Amino acid sequence: MPKYEATIWLGLMAPKATPITILRRLNAEVAAIVGRADTVKAWKAQGAMPMTMGIDAFTRYLDDDIAKWAKIVKFSGAKPDQ
Repeated sequence: MPKYEATIWLGLMAPKATPITILRRLNAEVAAIVGRADTVKAWKAQGAMPMTMGIDAFTRYLDDDIAKWAKIVKFSGAKPDQ
């Protein structure tokens, strides 16, 4: 399919009913870890690009990624195994 790029990303998700205060705390703690010099160095040595997103930005990113791959699956004609 033309003009499509595949990338690998990692993200944390929580149950939908998780209180926003907990989500914000988890996001802040993970961002702090990802931003540490030793983490950045280790990830870059493996060819990874450390980055973080806020909760709303990650939600939009995930929604967009699901929509992108849904189009690719439809275009490909792939069917689930029965």
